[in-house]
Amino acid sequence: MSMNPNFTLSCPIPIQQYPTVLLAHGGGGKLMHQLIEQMFVPAFSNATLNVRQDAAAIALNGQNLAFTTDSYVVRPLFFPGGDIGSLAVNGTVNDLAMVGARPLYLSAGFILEEGLPMETLWRIVQSMQQAAQAANVQIVTGDTKVVDNGKGDGIFVNTAGIGIIEYPQIIAPQSVQPGDVVILNGDIGRHGIAIMAVREGLEFETTIESDSAPLADLVLQLLAAGIEIHCMRDLTRGGLASALNEIAEVAGMEIAIVETQIPVREDVQGACEILGFDPLYVANEGRFVAFIPTKDAEQALGIMRSHKIEKENSNLSDINPCIIGYVTEKSSGIVKMTSKIGVQRIVDMLSGEQLPRIC
Repeated sequence: MSMNPNFTLSCPIPIQQYPTVLLAHGGGGKLMHQLIEQMFVPAFSNATLNVRQDAAAIALNGQNLAFTTDSYVVRPLFFPGGDIGSLAVNGTVNDLAMVGARPLYLSAGFILEEGLPMETLWRIVQSMQQAAQAANVQIVTGDTKVVDNGKGDGIFVNTAGIGIIEYPQIIAPQSVQPGDVVILNGDIGRHGIAIMAVREGLEFETTIESDSAPLADLVLQLLAAGIEIHCMRDLTRGGLASALNEIAEVAGMEIAIVETQIPVREDVQGACEILGFDPLYVANEGRFVAFIPTKDAEQALGIMRSHKIEKENSNLSDINPCIIGYVTEKSSGIVKMTSKIGVQRIVDMLSGEQLPRIC
């Protein structure tokens, strides 16, 4: 029997450091990044995967398609502003949107725990149907599995999505250029704090709702207006800081942001201070950053400000898009932030995540 000379029996992640999987390996921070870059990417490496985007852009029979998949293990299943069902639909739609695709079809895989109330499952299924209708996508295939009582935490949902890319722009970290502005489409931190408040039974003066919402319609409006989008990323696990770090590393660019330009609602900021969280790292489900040339910035902001993200059972205020920074130069891929007191510091990834099981 011959052996591939490139094959190795050694694990690419130091076993003496992390002999078992930790919650932090799924948290969007350094450990998750290490797991992906040192284990999954080398094992599955190909030109499409190596672009490192939220969805894969694939040329097939003359069509440019986008394909993505995601799994949802959020606890609790229901929270202000959403639930695991609507979150699964919106999250998958948003991943397709981040490569400029028009989402079309989704799959839905359910892992159900024995003993889950049928009423709970029905509420989640109805929520998924309503979210799909609002995002103008169809759930066309799926799967159901049941695990023993005590081994599934109620329900886990896996979704995959297919969309069509109608515009010729290559939207990826590799397209980022020095001088690009970084536009954020609204305030940050609400999804993570909404989850935390329910999970820990915390009560604030106002109910903090998740920002979970589909972003595809807004992105397609930007593209239809001729906005030259170089890169986009939705700010889910690991929040704004992790997303910017991922883009900076792959692009090989330095990104400079300004803390006072980053919108955080007062109640969210207060909750973060009480709980010891940094809003930069708190997960969002309806927020994204876009890297575009300065010449298109004002037009893009105008489109964002006029767009209404429709969401059932929501009393959210209008979004407040703004420029939070810019790409300065080619570098080793770092993110710098000018703080509220004018001091510049490096914004790094966290090792894991401040709050696990967030999506």
